[in-house]
Amino acid sequence: MRGPSAGSLREGVAGFLADAAVERGLAPRTLEAYGRDLLRFEEYLARRGVASLAQVERTHLAGFAASLERQGLAARSRARMLVAVRRCLRHAGARGADGGDPCAGVVLPRVPQALPRVLRPDQTAALLEAADPRTTLGLRDRAMLEVLYGSGLRVGELVALPLSGLDARTGLLRVRGKGGRERVVPIGEPGLAALAAWLERGRPLFARAARGRCDAVFLSRRGAAMTRQNFFLRLRALARAAGLEAGSVSPHVLRHAFATDLLEGGADLRAVQAMLGHADLATTQIYTHVSRSRLRETVDRRHPRGGARRSAR
Repeated sequence: MRGPSAGSLREGVAGFLADAAVERGLAPRTLEAYGRDLLRFEEYLARRGVASLAQVERTHLAGFAASLERQGLAARSRARMLVAVRRCLRHAGARGADGGDPCAGVVLPRVPQALPRVLRPDQTAALLEAADPRTTLGLRDRAMLEVLYGSGLRVGELVALPLSGLDARTGLLRVRGKGGRERVVPIGEPGLAALAAWLERGRPLFARAARGRCDAVFLSRRGAAMTRQNFFLRLRALARAAGLEAGSVSPHVLRHAFATDLLEGGADLRAVQAMLGHADLATTQIYTHVSRSRLRETVDRRHPRGGARRSAR
């Protein structure tokens, strides 16, 4: 931790954001959100005559938290802002007049934990089968779905996957995730088979339409790298073809299904965290709650003493 900064509020916040970008490798969107939240805190402090982060007292942080609540902001938004402020103050080594941590004793708002939406295994299977491998487009779509569900990639990682990131011999993918962090993710036999079929029989046909060389694994019909938007539209169409509600299916839902199905199969939580690329284990633990919730739903629907079976009698 650095010593207390005597610079201006703006300099203190700018220093924190620069460090977060370079040292911690935070994603651009996260940095933008931190910047907006900290600007709000700066304005609050400026109105109270506070000129630097080193002058921030515990009462300032408590007052800022109370002001956010009075403005009617949702608990999730308030919690995000206070986390940004707390990290910034601790980065600056802020100490109040009593020498204590100004963040001590300030409780974050309780945020209801929303469980991620996931597909049941039979729904995932129907979605995969909706991509017809007898067509070039179907070969690509099937490969993209198999990779997404079989490795838990984010959609941005999927469409940006380069040919050099695939090692078919070892069954591994090398992807660049949030903050530019690289990780290696295994992929199963169905995914490898779908990739091999696409690379051999589909991609060369789409590559002919390219104006120049494109290193992306997945191409559009024009020979350019697939985009998030293009894949999202294809996914919606495949969901409808599979008899699923289009609005219930997204690339992230398949990532959720990957994690939940792994944990239900007995996978180690730390291994799932590494494959998903989560910096914090707490982010991965949400899937243990999804798994328990889905098990309860199965008992309700299938067991003779389940709530749904009894109410139907």
